[in-house]
Amino acid sequence: MSALRQWPIGSLRLSATRAVTTLRYADVHQNLIRTARGKGLMRDLEDSSILLGVTGSIAAFKAVTVASLLVQAGARVEVVMTEAAQRFLQPLSFSAITHAPVHTDAFAGWREDFTGHVGLARKADLLVVAPATAAAVARFALGLADDLLGLVALSTAAPVILAPAMEERMLHHPATRLHLATLADRGVRIVDPEYGTLASGAVGEGRMASPETLVAIARNVLRRTTRMTGKKFVITAGGTREPLDPVRFIGNRSSGAMGYALATAALAAGADVTLITTATSLRPPIGAELVHVNTAAEMHDAVEQATLGADALIMAAAVADFRPETESPRKLKKTADQQHLDLRLVRTTDILASIDRPNLVKIGFAAETDNLIENATKKLAAKGLEMIVANDAVSTFGVPTNTATIITAKGEVISLPTMSKETLAAKIVEMIADVLDSEKYHAS
Repeated sequence: MSALRQWPIGSLRLSATRAVTTLRYADVHQNLIRTARGKGLMRDLEDSSILLGVTGSIAAFKAVTVASLLVQAGARVEVVMTEAAQRFLQPLSFSAITHAPVHTDAFAGWREDFTGHVGLARKADLLVVAPATAAAVARFALGLADDLLGLVALSTAAPVILAPAMEERMLHHPATRLHLATLADRGVRIVDPEYGTLASGAVGEGRMASPETLVAIARNVLRRTTRMTGKKFVITAGGTREPLDPVRFIGNRSSGAMGYALATAALAAGADVTLITTATSLRPPIGAELVHVNTAAEMHDAVEQATLGADALIMAAAVADFRPETESPRKLKKTADQQHLDLRLVRTTDILASIDRPNLVKIGFAAETDNLIENATKKLAAKGLEMIVANDAVSTFGVPTNTATIITAKGEVISLPTMSKETLAAKIVEMIADVLDSEKYHAS
């Protein structure tokens, strides 16, 4: 509501804006359908029932795209809008896409085919709240139930995905952080907001995660299977830090997002997951065993230990190829006339090449700036990999999407369209499951 006070929009202008928004989404809906068909993502959520909660944020317009993508994937989608959300969008924006009534009133009369929050909560396979404002996050954490969405959240046994959207200072306020931590402890999947331009014009954290990311996470949650039950996955994530002195290190730009997405996808497939990670700002996936490391040497030792008895190793971490030969015990100081600093670097251990265990499926990543396929194919052969995921080193670090080419030991070259890292992770884990089910590994 504070956002509405900042922007004095008259009722006539607001109505016109709503009408234009609805028309635009009719076009967007068709474009999304064509895109999804082109990516082969149609109907994979068939027979799932998803409840989409929308709260009062300018990011509510993204929820229309979330609803559209879920419907295209075959899900039955019903929407619950708070009173504040209706100040930003009309219910018609959702009902036109979901072909279902939009629920707004906690006191709507019950009838044979509608039993209020009880029925909505019972039939939902998944509750997605996007966007979730600071007020909504606080209400969920405190268990307040004085509107329909709060009633549903307290009544459902379905998994919950929450996509916060708010100004950066609100996001990092101790109260909000405590509420988010409380919800995470209860098993709510918090989808971290993105960095970018906010509604106020400021730049920072707080933008709601992309609809594609949310739908990919919904897929992972709903696809939880027993296919990989009893299988052990070891996954590495992040960029190693090779110390120069007590305060400086040689590192890289890896965020760790791909490795964390892979861990989430493997858990969704029923696997036991050990996630070996460097320092990141990411929230670890619930259920993974975490091993924290800093350097390439530490990661090598951790991988060597974790892969004992493992079925698959996915090296998504960006491991330094070289480290300083010596680490200064004190901070390196410059002198008044010093113009350069000479460093001698030595090779680090090639972790993937050094791990040689019978029946271990090894998956590598190749971030290249040139000759992508050629260089990735050489790594595949040299390191004895089952498959390698090749991508452009410049465009993959620090962004939520990935444009990858998967090369297999059989000689297959699979070029994939640009997709979220969560969607790519699900694809990779599915391919690994196929390998583990194959005669080569199944018979051993």
